[in-house]
Amino acid sequence: MTLARHVVIACLCWLILASPAAAGGKTISVGMTAAFSGPAKALGLGMKAGINAAFAEWNARASEGAARLSLIARDDSYDPEAAGDNTRRLIEENHVLALIGNVGTPTARVAAPIAAAAKVLFFGAMTGASLIRPQPPSRYLIHLRASYQEETAAMVEGLLSAGVKVDEIAFLTQDDAYGEDGFQGAMAALKAKGYADADRLPRGRYARNSLDVEPALIQLLQSRRSPRAVIMVAAYRPAAKFITLGRQLFPDALFLNLSFVGSDALARALGPAGRDVIITQVAPTPDSDLPAVRAYRRALARHEPQASFDLLSLEGYLTARVLIEGIKRAGPNPDREAVIDGLLSLGAFDIGLGMPLRLSAADHQASHRVWPTRLVNGQVTAMNWSDLAKTGE
Repeated sequence: MTLARHVVIACLCWLILASPAAAGGKTISVGMTAAFSGPAKALGLGMKAGINAAFAEWNARASEGAARLSLIARDDSYDPEAAGDNTRRLIEENHVLALIGNVGTPTARVAAPIAAAAKVLFFGAMTGASLIRPQPPSRYLIHLRASYQEETAAMVEGLLSAGVKVDEIAFLTQDDAYGEDGFQGAMAALKAKGYADADRLPRGRYARNSLDVEPALIQLLQSRRSPRAVIMVAAYRPAAKFITLGRQLFPDALFLNLSFVGSDALARALGPAGRDVIITQVAPTPDSDLPAVRAYRRALARHEPQASFDLLSLEGYLTARVLIEGIKRAGPNPDREAVIDGLLSLGAFDIGLGMPLRLSAADHQASHRVWPTRLVNGQVTAMNWSDLAKTGE
């Protein structure tokens, strides 16, 4: 064998040993369909940044031979038909291990059944919709965040405890499954308080992917009394327009939004008009000193430096962290079923949120916690519902 051949062989061996596959084992692909363009793009981009940061953090720390994680993300522009097409392609063409981080109820309504029919995990969607939380649970639908019904129930409880009367509450809802689900959660909470006619409260609607909120405002103006609180089940751009116009018509009203609105995107869209807007959250604020949040800030700064420290990327990061726990439980060569078994075997577990998360065959939602926040000088700030009573609101 000539010296030249020795050199070539040595170089080839070095390249093989230095390759990612050899150094880090195989790569596991996880799929995501979400809005990366259109009116809801801030939500999808934020979730994707957080997921990528968590995956990169895992890849950097994974032991020799451990599988690396890769996210394959497809843009659906918050369109249900596109989300369905993306889901099929991710499963059939990309052969993803699982799906993570779908954004929105209308898209989940289409994508989740496709995943379940294909026996692929549909995990950690950015929606609290009840339609993907059947009872008993579907094996292939597993969640991190609290439900919309839990969020609106927390709003109702907080408002009533602060002295707002039931007939002083009004609603703005997106005219689709997302809006209806949030509205029904509030109805259930109000009826549980003994208000049987809750569905007669003033309610305005607007079309998904539209900024046409003026008709909804007119509907509220036609009610018998001006609202002291408007519970909003909306996306951030129409929500911002509604609040800006609504402050002129109802200057003393509180405006409350679900977590799905995207707090930082809403704050940017509102500017000074965002003062004291309330937003329920399914994660602590990004400036929290909790261990998981500190880890999130480090991971995002290192692996996604262009992304913002906000609740969207934090939710994406936490969602990916929980999926990683399931993958770790699934063994060295996880398949689609093993990952589900891994997640459902976790029971009570702690990723550093100051409270245990729980997953089991009977409970497919890891967290039921709702955190209230409000906008102060354009920043999302933690609050307590009792703060409303203290300020006389």
